[in-house]
Order: sequence, then structure tokens, then C-alpha cells
Amino acid sequence: MLYFLAQWMEFEGIFNLVRYQTFRSGAVLITALTIGLIIGPRFISMLRVRQGKGQPIREDGPKSHLAKTGTPTMGGLMILIALLLAMLLWMDLTNPLVWACMAVTGGFGLIGFVDDFDKVTKRSHKGVSGKVRLLAEFAVAGVASWIIVSQLNTNLYVPFLSDFAIPLGPFYYIFAAFVIVGAGNAVNLTDGLDGLATMPVIVAAGTFAIICYLVGRVDYSEYLGIPYVEGAGELAIFCAAIMGAGLAFLWFNAPPAAVFMGDTGSLALGGALGAIAVAAHHEIVLAIVGGLFVLEAVSVIIQVFFFKRTGKRVFRMAPIHHHFEQLGWAESTVVIRFWIVSIMLALLGLATLKLR
Repeated sequence: MLYFLAQWMEFEGIFNLVRYQTFRSGAVLITALTIGLIIGPRFISMLRVRQGKGQPIREDGPKSHLAKTGTPTMGGLMILIALLLAMLLWMDLTNPLVWACMAVTGGFGLIGFVDDFDKVTKRSHKGVSGKVRLLAEFAVAGVASWIIVSQLNTNLYVPFLSDFAIPLGPFYYIFAAFVIVGAGNAVNLTDGLDGLATMPVIVAAGTFAIICYLVGRVDYSEYLGIPYVEGAGELAIFCAAIMGAGLAFLWFNAPPAAVFMGDTGSLALGGALGAIAVAAHHEIVLAIVGGLFVLEAVSVIIQVFFFKRTGKRVFRMAPIHHHFEQLGWAESTVVIRFWIVSIMLALLGLATLKLR
């Protein structure tokens, strides 16, 4: 909206600032953060009234979590509202890559909302059938992948190797959809402790804000030997909006959490990161930057695989953050140490830009 206004004013005077993606990135972060902090208290009160007993707590989970009974969920709606309003104000909405990523964010957010609503109304932690949810996620991811690929190529670029790519052809559509769905569900699995998923998402979004800005510049991409993607710089603003909305939510989600983001938020944010990585042609780098999410997802896969075949558990409880709780780590200890790991992985991901 403000971008179109500045464009209509031909970027004259103070409106010239809006021309620059770096300025709009800072502006959208502050806008999303401010909106989130303003609507947060009333939104949480509304959720508490409407949900009554809040999110159902698993009885087979860590006993310390029973104290969280009554905490409202669907806080991801706060994130999506702040994110959407901030983006409408500052982003260039004529960019197809922006709409593809917004479609994933909104679509996955809707799927997560239906799942959360089912859990709250039925007082069960099971929610919507996993098969139905995955089918819906792949449908959304498939459409987004088609939009993104229509603007790019079907090459898979390998980090640490300059100008090296694997041509996937039509298989890239399937690969892209798997990246988006996988990212969404990996963040969803990580969201099990107060603040655990929120900060790593903010860190990953900040990392990809840098990557998208560089990828969207012909001079920088040529110098670094990374693929140039026309229009990808606009996604740096998208990432900054995620950071702002995430920081606002973290204000209320910090231990002890006043609200949980639920699947509404975790699926949407994870899917958004996946879509941004695909649009920036840095899918493999996402696995590095979001290595914490990958670890959480892999721990569940390993646990299920071995338990079905041997009847024994590899971890005391999965996802792996619960394993450390069962070992005696305090919840805050797990959260902060996992945050540190996410920052280290983000730095490693950024290193791939130069180490080629």
C-alpha cells in the first residue's frame, strides 16, 4: 500500500526511501513488531475466553507440562495478522514470488487453524487426520511451487560449489513441494516448549533475509557465485516481517507462556521458510540453517521406525527436546541451548555464500 503510494508519487522526496529494500525491511520489521505487541493482550484474552480450558496437554508427556493446562493456543493468528498487515503496507505486491510465499503462509496457517480448532473443541491432542492434513499441505505447496518455478528454473544449486547445479527438470516441482511441506512440519514438531520454535524461526528468517537480498542483486550474486533470482530481494522484506511478528509473539510466548502459537503458527512459519528457500534457490542451505528443525523431525522418524520394528525406543521421548527434558534438563535450559544451536547453524549457512 505504502509502496504503491510511493510509486504513484514517483519516489519523490521522502518517498524515495521506499524505493530501497533495506529501508522497507527495517520498516516492515518494526511495523509487524508494533502491531503484534498492540493486539497481543486483547487477542490472548479473547482466546482464553473462547477456548476455556485452552490447549489439551498430553498426559503421556513430561509431567512438568501439566502446569500449562489452561494456556490458550492458536496464537499463530496473532503472528499472521501482524505479518499480513505489515506486508500489505510495505511490500511490492506485483511480485509473483511474494504471492507464492504468502499463499503458503496463509494456506498452511488455515490448515493449522482447522487442526487447532479440532483439538480445542474435541478436547483431544490428535486433531485432524495426518493423511488429510498432508494432502492439503501438498496441494498448497504444489500450487506455490508451480508459481515459483514459472519465474525461475528447475536447477538444484549445491552450496560450497560455485555455479554448480543439478538439473531436476519436472522432478523439481515435486522436490520443491517436499521442501515446503517438510519445513512446515519440522517447525511444527519443534514447537513443544515455550519459545523453542519461535526464536529459531526468527534466526532462520534473519539469515534468509540476507540470502534473499544477495540473491536478488546481480552484482552480489555474481561476485559470490550464487544463483541470481530476479525479484528475490523483495523476499528479504518478507523475512523481516516474519522476524517482527515472531519477536512480538515471543514477548507473550516467553516462559511461562501466556499463549501457544499452535499448528496455526508453526505450520505457517515453517511453510513460509520452505517457500522462501525454494524461491531463493537455497533449498539445501535451508536444511543447514534450519538444522535444528531437521533434527527434531528426524528424531521422530527414528523413534517411530525403531519402535514399530523392535518395540524399543531410541530416545526416552520424541521429539528430541522431550528426550533432554526426560534426562533432567530444565525446560529453560533446553530452550536456550537449542537457541544457541540454531544461531551456530545460521552462521554456518551464511558461510556457504562465501565458501565456494
